Amino acid sequence: MHPHEHEHADQSQSGESPGYYEIMETAVRELLIERRLIDAGEIRRQIEVLDSRTPALGAKVVARAWVDPAFRGRLLADGRAACEELGISFYDDTRLIVLENTDAVHNLIVCTLCSCYPRPVLGLPPDWYKLKPYRARAVREPRAVLAEFGTVIPDNIEIRVSDSTAQVRYLVLPKRPEDTEALDETQLAALVTRDAMIGVVPVTL
Repeated sequence: MHPHEHEHADQSQSGESPGYYEIMETAVRELLIERRLIDAGEIRRQIEVLDSRTPALGAKVVARAWVDPAFRGRLLADGRAACEELGISFYDDTRLIVLENTDAVHNLIVCTLCSCYPRPVLGLPPDWYKLKPYRARAVREPRAVLAEFGTVIPDNIEIRVSDSTAQVRYLVLPKRPEDTEALDETQLAALVTRDAMIGVVPVTL
């Protein structure tokens, strides 16, 4: 098993009493600051980094791969290094593997144990990605799960499900839509959605 990522809603905004994890987070944070292991400014900076990450970063990576074959090759060989070429920094030591959808293979990403996710390039995961039904069914019956997203994969196309871990994250490189030859890189990036980079939907015009 790999270490879990735990996420807990900020109940302070809702008027509810803080739960166990909120109390523990506050206590640990205040202890670290008191012992001068970290300071409040560093915590604020890290939160700002997390907040700056959105699917637009991943879309930028996908669009570059569509228009630049050399970059695409580097992206598939070492996803993290290729993203760093575009100025996308990684704030942890995770590896990023980019999986290319083709006419023969459709890729789908899941984290069966928790909600490990390529946050440096996609930001926070959607709620459904973290739910147990998706995490379990994506592995057992991926075609049925995809159909519920409106994505019907023909039987002659292989579906590969990749299970993220605390050390390895995945990003889907979707197929470029047809009839997009006249679009520039910025216009192509605007077509790419978060769900397409998880693998539950295709990119469409």
